[in-house]
Amino acid sequence: MVKVLVVGAGILGLATAARLVRRGDEVIVVDKELSVARHQTGRNSGVIHSGLYYAPGSLKARLGTAGAASMTAFAQDHGVAVRTCGKLVVAVDDAELPGLAELARRAVANGVPARLLDAAEAREYEPNVACVRALRVESTGIVDYVGVCEVLARQITDGGGQLRFGRTFHGARTVGGRVRARVDVTGDDGGTEREDIVADALVVCGGLHADRLADACNVVPQARIVPFRGEYFELVPDKADLVRTLIYPVPDPRFPFLGVHLTTMIHGGVHAGPNAVLALAREGYTWRDVNLADLRGSLSWPGLWRLGRRNIVPGAGEIVRSLSRARFAASLSRLVPGITAADLVPAPAGVRAQALRRDGSLVDDFLVQRADRQLHVLNAPSPAATASLEIAAHLESELDEVLADASV
Repeated sequence: MVKVLVVGAGILGLATAARLVRRGDEVIVVDKELSVARHQTGRNSGVIHSGLYYAPGSLKARLGTAGAASMTAFAQDHGVAVRTCGKLVVAVDDAELPGLAELARRAVANGVPARLLDAAEAREYEPNVACVRALRVESTGIVDYVGVCEVLARQITDGGGQLRFGRTFHGARTVGGRVRARVDVTGDDGGTEREDIVADALVVCGGLHADRLADACNVVPQARIVPFRGEYFELVPDKADLVRTLIYPVPDPRFPFLGVHLTTMIHGGVHAGPNAVLALAREGYTWRDVNLADLRGSLSWPGLWRLGRRNIVPGAGEIVRSLSRARFAASLSRLVPGITAADLVPAPAGVRAQALRRDGSLVDDFLVQRADRQLHVLNAPSPAATASLEIAAHLESELDEVLADASV
């Protein structure tokens, strides 16, 4: 039996731990929060992505496409709310048609069920949409990801694994064929006590803190995390019937995000967003959340300035949209005319852990870095939640290879 310490009780850490428990490993999961899915997993729009956007042959494309099926099946099998509703990606003018055609090409290459529609056909799915053409993607869905995490947590504990919340992971070293980790335990009185955990292997799914946790394990990360906040609104109830499923724009190729979109939510209502602005803290969910150490780390990373220089115009537009609800509404009304600032009410924001290289290039694919008896997930942005069960299988294989190398 192998003893594995998993850091992080988001969907990736839980999916990986549940898989290792099922095969008989002794597993301990630690997280500084007091419950599952408190950050990226619990603050997204709940979309099961299809695998449409990603470069053919990439891990994102392969695991994302498979994940659309496996996540849907998992939710159905375990009574988690899920619905396969499909979505439209819409070109609102002729200038966006080449981008739409490229998405259609990627759909074919990635095995995603999709077809191009004219404007009249698109309005059969979304009567209020504005477009000249659209891509209908059948396998996109919506799900309760927190509910998925709760099921995974039960699978871990029912299988004999441990979930230890209120544990802040401070680092680890591989010494004498074992991983020796330091964890601080937060007590009911707010004080902390040190806890040392010794394991055969370490898997770190650190999300917003992934690079720092790698550093703390004496592993030089191949990229740095720069946090980008995604701000959301919801449509007021009397405007929710403007959207039946999901409506996305053709993404701007100059910018690494998908653009604001409209998403029906699994428990009702319509999500609108997100935009993307630099967060002033790694867990900075508003403009008021400022962590000087986090901000200094972002601003001192040369890659951020190089990325900014290449994206001045779209980046400035994101900031304006963040500060102006009217501008946010105007972006939405390109997709569905008639949406105004008065139709939007604030919803909880999320922060994306964007891995960025020194040269300013984004780490576009999932990135897992190996060390002696250690795995560090350094980049797992969208569609990581969709693909989490597939990523867990990938991490299991990577872990077996790391342990095999260690035994040589």
